[in-house]
Amino acid sequence: MNDYRKYLQPSVISRIQGMDLKARLVVEGFITGLHKSPYHGFSIEFAEHRQYMPGDEIKFIDWKVYGRTDRYYVKQYEDETNLRCTILVDTSASMNFASKGNISKFEYSCYLAAAMAFLMMKQQDAAGLALYDSEIRTYLPARSKKSYIQEILRTLANATPSNQTETGAALGKVAERIGRRGLIIILSDFFDSMDSIMPALKRFRHNNHEVLVFQVLDPRERDFNFGLDAVFKDMETDEELTTQPYQIKAAYAEAVESFTETLKKECRERNIDYMLLDTAQPFDTALVQYLSKRQKISG
Repeated sequence: MNDYRKYLQPSVISRIQGMDLKARLVVEGFITGLHKSPYHGFSIEFAEHRQYMPGDEIKFIDWKVYGRTDRYYVKQYEDETNLRCTILVDTSASMNFASKGNISKFEYSCYLAAAMAFLMMKQQDAAGLALYDSEIRTYLPARSKKSYIQEILRTLANATPSNQTETGAALGKVAERIGRRGLIIILSDFFDSMDSIMPALKRFRHNNHEVLVFQVLDPRERDFNFGLDAVFKDMETDEELTTQPYQIKAAYAEAVESFTETLKKECRERNIDYMLLDTAQPFDTALVQYLSKRQKISG
């Protein structure tokens, strides 16, 4: 595996200490990969310099470049803050599930949220964060100040999933808090009633926000390959069921496919971008989707 690819693997990132380093390595791996197939069509706007001119502010001099070239260059940005983005992460107990060999849905979502926020800040965009279950547990409004990324990363590092989910009610409350038009990114398993989820997503669109939905599942939640005998436990109610998975595998697979396809269809009918992820997938799958969305908005 190419060196840059390994830092896009959830299993590798989970072994690294510190949310800041996790986010940095994922983004650096992602940017390196952008210059290789199949993502060569994307560009990152912050990686440009021009020679220092009289009148330029000294604080924009890139001293690392000076150290290599013995010449003064300033960082040049194509756009100032042109996108305000709030990342919503589901912290309900069901997000704590992890099958053998995989990280939990919550860890995956937090690492992905951290990487996206880190990338946003590097692109001079404003990033915010909301953690929710049945209520808003944390709300950090979108800001572009570079030091703000540390507060976002610290919040993600200290978060733990608990309580039952009421996605619709919680998202509705987040919608009330976000004033200025921007991009809303939601990371959740969406294990809730479709009748409560869709009105909340529709409200974001009614408020003229762009919306990007990532449904994060565990691979076993998608294929139900749990072996011969298994005990299933509801992580929000602690209710247990002992069964032989093969007996219900077909019915389960059909139910999951129906649920995800309905969510996908309902989102697209409302011009909401939807992507299904599982916790074994490399992070660049979602980051490319985010970058594509950003370019559409900025373009």
